[in-house]
Amino acid sequence: MRDGRHVFVAGTCAVMPEGEPPADAYGQARRCLEIIAAALTEAGTAPEHVVRTRTFLLDVKDAGEVGRAHGEMFGEIRPASTMIVVSGFLDPRWLVEIEADALLPEE
Repeated sequence: MRDGRHVFVAGTCAVMPEGEPPADAYGQARRCLEIIAAALTEAGTAPEHVVRTRTFLLDVKDAGEVGRAHGEMFGEIRPASTMIVVSGFLDPRWLVEIEADALLPEE
């Protein structure tokens, strides 16, 4: 969703064109980030404009691998980030969900 300079990408899980999400948290996080990057492009922006992310994990043990995937996309950008452990997702195959907020540069 885009509202002026603000872009919000929410509820991004490892939805795959072929149906089965990756079995590991790193692979799922990478897929979430691919979806986020595509949504940002569709809204007229890019990952370098992301100012905040929220990551929801099913298992705290996956934090390192999910953080690695997050760093691969946002390492130089360094948005404000939060990781939260939750009790479950709508699809029991999902291990991670990521949200991103972007702020477009002033014109």
